[in-house]
Amino acid sequence: MDDIDTSQYLPLSEATFYVLACLHEPLHGYAIMQKVDALSEGSVSIGPGTLYGVFAALEKQGLILKLREEERRKVYGMTALGRRVLAGQARRLSIMAAAANNTLALLGEKA
Repeated sequence: MDDIDTSQYLPLSEATFYVLACLHEPLHGYAIMQKVDALSEGSVSIGPGTLYGVFAALEKQGLILKLREEERRKVYGMTALGRRVLAGQARRLSIMAAAANNTLALLGEKA
């Protein structure tokens, strides 16, 4: 799997990023919606339609998989490829944040 170029999956949409960021443990959709709200400090809200679209795309790409169903709730987990793609996105965001902070510092502003 190390020979797969993860750049083909990047950049992730905001919704996709947060769904992957939630899946450090297996979760069902409603728990993911709540966790996205918490992780984003309320700045991102994902509704059921968006969430299930993200699930379908991530499953098709092999970044997540359905682990089981519990009383009509589908529980998802992140694959090894999903972890690599999330790490790649984290690197991209870190570089972007550093660039913005440098620019703001040159302008005498703070983030």
